[in-house]
Amino acid sequence: MNTKRLESATRASAYQKAWFAGLQESVGSGAPLALVNADAPQEILRSMGIQYVVNQWWASVVSAKRLADRSLDALRGRGFPDYSRQYDAVSFGASHLPPGVAPWGGLPTPDFVIAENSSDSARKVFDLWAESGKTKFFPFERSSAVQAPEQWWELVPRNWEEAFGPDRLDLMTDENWQLVKFLEQNTGLTFDLAKLSDVMDLVNEQAEWNRKTRDLLAATRPAPIGVHDIINSVMIPQWHRGTAWARDAAKSLYEEVQAAVDKGDAVCPGEKTRLMWIGRGLWFDMDLYSRFEEKYGAVFVWSMYLAIAADGYPRYGEDPMRALAARFAGFTDQLYMPGWADEWYVKEALTHGVDGVVHLVADDVPGAHFTTEALEKAGVPVLEIRANNADPRSTDAAALSGAIEDFLTSRVRP
Repeated sequence: MNTKRLESATRASAYQKAWFAGLQESVGSGAPLALVNADAPQEILRSMGIQYVVNQWWASVVSAKRLADRSLDALRGRGFPDYSRQYDAVSFGASHLPPGVAPWGGLPTPDFVIAENSSDSARKVFDLWAESGKTKFFPFERSSAVQAPEQWWELVPRNWEEAFGPDRLDLMTDENWQLVKFLEQNTGLTFDLAKLSDVMDLVNEQAEWNRKTRDLLAATRPAPIGVHDIINSVMIPQWHRGTAWARDAAKSLYEEVQAAVDKGDAVCPGEKTRLMWIGRGLWFDMDLYSRFEEKYGAVFVWSMYLAIAADGYPRYGEDPMRALAARFAGFTDQLYMPGWADEWYVKEALTHGVDGVVHLVADDVPGAHFTTEALEKAGVPVLEIRANNADPRSTDAAALSGAIEDFLTSRVRP
């Protein structure tokens, strides 16, 4: 077994801890802070020099530190439900942990929260932040498409107007400018469209390196790198996209993977089965992804994080604000909506040569059935598991491992 950790993952983790300490210090000195959902246009904040923390990243840290249950208990103790939209709500719950308990010294109270109105319950989570009195909430509308374009991943980098349609792009472009006005009024800072253009260029370069890494891993047998390390190496730079550091981190990951391929490294030299994990990372049990290698020769070779970084983020165009709208107007469609997600997952499963799929179906994910149906129709067996990726109470680790073992022996390699 190859148990050596990627240097890019180690460097990214160290960078993130140092960055977060610096963020706490600057916010303590009066700098504004935003908490943003992954579906919000963080590039605007980047171009204005406003520090931000991504809600999903902070929830993953809380969960990985085994504090998600206590955070959700804090919600329940205040009279709020702890069984809905946990991935959105964990960060708010963690803000009520006792001093000294929250990971990394705790998240400073944000001045702004920015998120898409994905549902009534999700909207309420972010309304709660605003009820504190210090935090202001800027919501984005969610739009949807009647028809999905074929092979959208080939279309969206440059022909995004055709992919998403002018109505959706008009709406989000207008809301992007509304966010600019909101931030300028509340921070005293000035937005510069040229700086946004520079940020967009860096994000596109980062996505290009991620695409090269994804394609290299798809073509390599046996898998040279484990999903656990790939997630860390991809997602930490993703939350810093639009910076030279993030672009260089993506380049470094590609070079490290290429070196591993050249040396003939393998996560499991006796690889027999290639697995795909669809859904968010299981933050409270990341060891799951390597649990089946020794006994079954089964390797998780795919997660959505690198793949969506390769196909979902690049946007080219002369108008950086409209190109940014094109990056986020259909973000949820690409990962979850029928007609968009199912075709993409089948493409990824076939190009990576997977033998089976473990599909994490959360209660807030639309269209999961269509993804499973499309994969099964393409000849790829699927195990659906019902759990919330940030809430350890939502599943039993032993039962989950047992279900995957049974899936391997009964359907994937009977």
